[in-house]
Amino acid sequence: MLRVIDTETCGLQGGIVEVASVDVINGQIVNPMSDLVCPDRPIGRQAMAVHRITEAMVADKPPIEQVISRYHGSAYYVAHNASFDRRMLPEMPGEWICTMTLARGLWPGRKYGNQALRESLQLEVTPPADLHAHRALYDCYVTASLLIRIMEFSGWDSEEMVRRMQVRGSGTTFPFGKYRGSKIDDVAKRDPGYLRWMLKNIQDLKPDLRSAMERALSAE
Repeated sequence: MLRVIDTETCGLQGGIVEVASVDVINGQIVNPMSDLVCPDRPIGRQAMAVHRITEAMVADKPPIEQVISRYHGSAYYVAHNASFDRRMLPEMPGEWICTMTLARGLWPGRKYGNQALRESLQLEVTPPADLHAHRALYDCYVTASLLIRIMEFSGWDSEEMVRRMQVRGSGTTFPFGKYRGSKIDDVAKRDPGYLRWMLKNIQDLKPDLRSAMERALSAE
């Protein structure tokens, strides 16, 4: 079983307003769950324009810490741009798989947003009729359909997807900065504080680079 998870937030800096998941079992999408969440900060106007979740909708909802435990229970968590959702959520006990990272390797030269891949790969998706793109549960259905396509196209199982992500991360090098050309795993051993500073202060890191940095730090 793989649990596909997604969050909607107050903005790029965080503040969860919604969390949702679906499970993929034997190529089927099952067990949808979703919760609106009272965030720890105001909802940004740009974020609200995207997901359409208002302050009134979450004012009486519990914080993420009170609901996240019901999303535990899977050995594998899957997200599109997993470094973002992993950073937003409290610690989740399991391996993470990023469908964006895997799609980049399988289908180069495309646009890799969730909806863009849905269209270019002609994914068959049947999300709840009362939701729209950029609501957490709706996006879970799209990501789950993409995950199923990845597994069918590649023949990879859960362990192989995790392994391939780790291989991609272990060979990643810095494209800029004082450690340009150095392997991220090596920098994590020599100067972990530098990686933590970058993760905290540089918001436009590419998803693959951010994921590789987070994995390198978690291995220390």
